[in-house]
Amino acid sequence: MRRFLYLLLLFSGLSYSQKEESDLKINQTEQNFEQTETSFRADPFDALAPAKAAFYSAILPGLGQIYNGSYWKVPIVYGGIGTSAYFYVQNDKEYNRYRDAYKRRLAGFDDDEFSGLLTKENLIDAQKQFRKNREYSLLVMIGFYILNIVDANVDAHLNQFSITRDLSLQTRFEPNYLSGKPDYGLSLNINLD
Repeated sequence: MRRFLYLLLLFSGLSYSQKEESDLKINQTEQNFEQTETSFRADPFDALAPAKAAFYSAILPGLGQIYNGSYWKVPIVYGGIGTSAYFYVQNDKEYNRYRDAYKRRLAGFDDDEFSGLLTKENLIDAQKQFRKNREYSLLVMIGFYILNIVDANVDAHLNQFSITRDLSLQTRFEPNYLSGKPDYGLSLNINLD
């Protein structure tokens, strides 16, 4: 009977230790699952951020860049739009000057500011040149305005991607135990903390 009790105690101790090991494995599996779950969790994603940034830039140029936190782009936006607007106004003034002088010549007056300097054909050529420059300035201004909107939209899209993760490329040197020769290689390491 004693032998039976010893065997019973021995088997109960073994079953108890196996139960502890299985509980430990279950706990480790749960921890690994939680760790995996948190490591692959995406950052909060705002799908409307690009649309908001584009809308803000359409309403007031540079406001979308401010919304995205790219403050250094605002002077570039206003510099481009402002410079092209300046040239538009200047070319429009010059066009109007030459057009008024040409109209006065057609009316029979020779007292304009270009009398004796330019002929009627020269006045026509000058009007064409300044009108073309004015139209180019308007196209450049519209181009900067559209580029401002596109930049705000693209920047808002790119801001949603995390660039803080560790991505590295390293050379590796390991001995090949089968052939006894060294193995060379590259390894790409991605740290998803």
